[in-house]
Amino acid sequence: MAASPSNHQEQTRGSSRDRILAAAKQLFAARGYENTSTVAIARLAGTSESQLMKHFGSKEGLLECIFDSGWENLSAHIAELQSIASPDKKLHALLDATLAGLERDIELKQLMLLEGRRIRREGRMVLMTNGFLAYVSVIDGILAEMRAAGQLRADLNPQAVRSGLVGMFEGILRDQLLAEKADFPSSANVKDLRQLFQIIIPALK
Repeated sequence: MAASPSNHQEQTRGSSRDRILAAAKQLFAARGYENTSTVAIARLAGTSESQLMKHFGSKEGLLECIFDSGWENLSAHIAELQSIASPDKKLHALLDATLAGLERDIELKQLMLLEGRRIRREGRMVLMTNGFLAYVSVIDGILAEMRAAGQLRADLNPQAVRSGLVGMFEGILRDQLLAEKADFPSSANVKDLRQLFQIIIPALK
């Protein structure tokens, strides 16, 4: 799949590392991780496979770096949540910030939903980056604040609550994406996701 003129222009500027990241994200999203070769990435980036290996070590290392860069960009917006006094409102704001961040980068959104949870040949789940673990830590911190404020029942395991909320978030967005791409039977959308959060979060008290 050839790059559009605008994308090609962007990928001929900047450092070889940045060009490789941009090219890989575009090709992984368009073709899928497994169907994209390092040769194709290097060609689109206007550099060599040796440069790709020098910067990222492997194709998996490249995908991991794409995810970490995405979490870093999102973390700047998450930092603004600290000014919100009520923990449950902070959790709603985290949902909105995450949704907005993914909508700003559709290629990253697609990769996180379709490629991030797969176990690769090396036996690791690539989404498990430092950025993702920091994001999980933010959720755990908010849930701890909710418990201290009486907004989370004492008999609920906060990590189970976190897993349920993250799973619901990812599941609805993934099904929506699959419905658009592969006729998956789902009409759920972001409005439905927000509605479920509005029902579930107060029910945690």
